[in-house]
Amino acid sequence: MSSAAATSTRARSWQGWPVVVRIAVVYVVARLVTTTFFLLAAALSGPASRYGFAPSLSELALGWDAQWYWLVAVSGYPADLPLTPEGGVAENAWAFLPVYAYLSAGLGTVLGSWGAGAVVISLLSGFGASVALHAVLRDRIGDSAALWAVTFFACGPLAALFQVGYAESLFLFLLFLALRCVQVRRWGWLYALVPAMGFTRPGILAFALFLGLYGVHRFLRRRVEPLPLTDVAHVVGVAAVAVVVGFAWQVIAGLVTGDPGAYLATELAWRRNWIGDTSDRFVPVEGWIQAAGFWFTHWGLGAVAGYAALVLVVLGAAAALLFAPQVKRLGIEVRLWSASYLIYLLLVFFPQSSLFRLLVPISPLWGALAVPSSRGWRWAVLAAALLGQWWWIYNMYGLGNTFWQIP
Repeated sequence: MSSAAATSTRARSWQGWPVVVRIAVVYVVARLVTTTFFLLAAALSGPASRYGFAPSLSELALGWDAQWYWLVAVSGYPADLPLTPEGGVAENAWAFLPVYAYLSAGLGTVLGSWGAGAVVISLLSGFGASVALHAVLRDRIGDSAALWAVTFFACGPLAALFQVGYAESLFLFLLFLALRCVQVRRWGWLYALVPAMGFTRPGILAFALFLGLYGVHRFLRRRVEPLPLTDVAHVVGVAAVAVVVGFAWQVIAGLVTGDPGAYLATELAWRRNWIGDTSDRFVPVEGWIQAAGFWFTHWGLGAVAGYAALVLVVLGAAAALLFAPQVKRLGIEVRLWSASYLIYLLLVFFPQSSLFRLLVPISPLWGALAVPSSRGWRWAVLAAALLGQWWWIYNMYGLGNTFWQIP
């Protein structure tokens, strides 16, 4: 048998495996690669690193935000907001939503520690997210391209999140399930998924915007695609639930602390570390404008160049979502969700090194890079993803010793 025929036979055999099994193989191999990267980063970690000399895998997995989720699990949320010496609200647990923290605590009682519960939930949620992502993309770009998109996702620059005590994995699992429910119009599940998402990580207001835009899209296409009244009722109903859930945590924080602005002030405390703004005033989009000036001035390019770059980034993202044929193939749900989430980030976020992590919810766009069927192209994308993953792990976990090395 020729080598080409043997390769073809292996490919047909691989395609014959159940899709969940194929995804499991990809995911397990990806996790082994990530573990290897963590071990290498630990071996290269020195006394100047945040983690010190040769930290263990558990120390790496439970660093940074994982400490806040652990604090929520063991101490709850403060009734009195901590203050900085200047009188502003200091960083505190109200910035971290409760579902992941308490689920990890519950599983941790069985496994022996909160950290063990947190990592297992992240690992399992990452696999669930991979399966759900394949389902979201399969009908649009085909089984093979969808599996490549899952491979990019599982091996991507932020794949470390699947093995650390962060809530992203769980949020992504719930999000991709919700997107799939919208695609197949299983509205009932969304009434459970939306609250679960909303109390896992910030971002549910972006989902409310997505549903609003999706409803407008369906209305404009009602002559081509029927729009039953039940669909209208559910889109409006789920969007309303998302809005209520999106503001509920602010209300809860205000009631517990006696300060109606407790949550926003807490979130702004992290921004204060970068720009030193002592006010608790939140203005939409201001964070990006401030960051454009801050970063480009820091790089010696000047604030004006930063503002120009910001405009170009916004226009470029809009053009890609509107016109790029590879993106259009992913379907209106993926495109509208990606646009909604990017608008949400533009309104509320101050860009810094954590921006890369906050972009993970638009991971369905990996499908656009999987559409070209060239084997060389796909392997090149995978190599770039793995290179980015190593860069991220080494800098954020192996080093983590300067202001831009914060995951």
